[in-house]
Amino acid sequence: MMKNPLPARQARATPVNGTDRRITAETVTSIRRWQRAVLLAQFLSVLACSAGAAEPSKTQPPAHPSIPASTISSNLALENREIRAQLMPRQYTTLAAEIGAKVKRLPVREGGKFRSGESLVTLDCSLQQAQLSKARAALYATEQTWNANKRLNEMNSVGKVELQISEAEVTKAQAEVAFNEAIIAKCVIAAPFPGRIAEQKVREQQYVQPGQALLEVLDDSMLELEFIVPSGWLAWLRPGYNFQVKIDETGRSYPARIQRIGARVDPVSQSVKLSAVIDGKFPELIAGMSGRVTLAPPENHK
Repeated sequence: MMKNPLPARQARATPVNGTDRRITAETVTSIRRWQRAVLLAQFLSVLACSAGAAEPSKTQPPAHPSIPASTISSNLALENREIRAQLMPRQYTTLAAEIGAKVKRLPVREGGKFRSGESLVTLDCSLQQAQLSKARAALYATEQTWNANKRLNEMNSVGKVELQISEAEVTKAQAEVAFNEAIIAKCVIAAPFPGRIAEQKVREQQYVQPGQALLEVLDDSMLELEFIVPSGWLAWLRPGYNFQVKIDETGRSYPARIQRIGARVDPVSQSVKLSAVIDGKFPELIAGMSGRVTLAPPENHK
């Protein structure tokens, strides 16, 4: 007996329609979730923009453009006419050994004073002295030979070439003596100018090499000031200009005058180097001290 196939087709159609309804509901739910996410993202974006707009308002620069710190400092210096300066010796140098030898004597200690031409370092040159004695003996021998050949030449008993060779040997021996005397002269190092020992770099009985530094010396008979000023001050600064400098180490002010103006202006910092000299003798001042220079411009440049 055959059954009616229609209910079966209806039965198969029912699950299909139920699935379509379930997919439609899930799709609607997903769309609503997506809409809520979009709205939340827009809300957060608005909050972020509001916070970003409020933050610059707190740190907003003033109406005038910012001024670099270097410019502010330069302007303050210009207003106060007060700058830093350092005391420098008029002359200073480093004395070095010109030959290899042992230090025999250092008569002036560190910080001590000396006169121009005074012996500051004495080297042990006993070997060089022996070489000089040898050269002088060789010179004496060649001179005797040459004198004998000259007498023989008067009697036509010696050749002209032999006479010329003996004369050349004398000249050679004289050069050897002069060379050794020059070396001996370097065994004593004398002061190039009056001053003081700033630093002693070696000790007695120490062997030194040629070119090795021995002493640092300076002339503190006239101390100079070195400082840098804005190049605009050249409109009223001239050599001989008098001013005051207050030294930090002593707490006192001293008279000074400008001695030299630098040869060029630094185009980057727009500044120029000046050299001045302390007017008078002040034993308490030594090289290396520093202080504040106070410069007052003329009335027509204020």
